[in-house]
Amino acid sequence: MESMDLLAVTHRTALQFFFGWLNDIDEEKKIAGDELLYGASLLAHFATTSIASADTWPATPMDLHQIFQLFVLDQSGFGDPEVMEAAGSQTLFLTGFLGDQQKYRHNLQWYKTLGEGFYNQAARSAKEEARARMMKKMSAHFGRHASLHRRLNRELRENHMLINPLPPEPPPLIKLP
Repeated sequence: MESMDLLAVTHRTALQFFFGWLNDIDEEKKIAGDELLYGASLLAHFATTSIASADTWPATPMDLHQIFQLFVLDQSGFGDPEVMEAAGSQTLFLTGFLGDQQKYRHNLQWYKTLGEGFYNQAARSAKEEARARMMKKMSAHFGRHASLHRRLNRELRENHMLINPLPPEPPPLIKLP
């Protein structure tokens, strides 16, 4: 039995959760549906993946310093579209959804520029045309996505009581003396 079975959260339920919320808070519909779905899948992936995951790639990043070490200092994966997409998605996650936590330690604007570049490089290196188009869109709209993801995080923090606590334990069928 996987730990995900114990949590009763699957990637699919996480995807539906994030897609619904992103769709709701994007009131002006500035982000196209396919991009919104991509962003939701990114959030669902990181919500259901541990930072210590050895069998899932990419693992959830800890902070933007890790992005710098993995993808800026070590440029061995620069021509690999999967590596560049992972770099872009991790940067988007940290500058967007976790941006409020990261802003005190890192220059988010500089990292957003890096994220745009990672997605742009993924688009240039992609072998499939559909993937290249999505990576171009993510690069072009990186700032919008980061803002929307940050807004989602704030909404979820403000509405943290939406998930009802466990119901009280039912009374026993037979009262013991």
